[in-house]
Amino acid sequence: MAKRLIPCLNRVLVEKIVPPSKTTAGILLPEKSSKLNSGKVIAVGPGTRDNSGKVIPVAVKEGDTVLLPDYGGTEVKLGEKEYHLFRDEDILGTLHD
Repeated sequence: MAKRLIPCLNRVLVEKIVPPSKTTAGILLPEKSSKLNSGKVIAVGPGTRDNSGKVIPVAVKEGDTVLLPDYGGTEVKLGEKEYHLFRDEDILGTLHD
């Protein structure tokens, strides 16, 4: 079984961030209260090529927190963890504090 996945072309490997379902006081939160579809970039492909052969780099880098679409991406399981592969243009943006 593979231990590491390096995406091809303009693909991005993302681990989705699961929002907490309970507060620190133990109150259960409804699913829709914290519905921000985000994830952490784990690995990035080298990018795609344009018509002249130049490499167009991927817009995000490893460690970025990104905003993801509600649907799309390819689910990938490596060991116990679950990841998703997205194309660079499918990622909606980066999140900053």
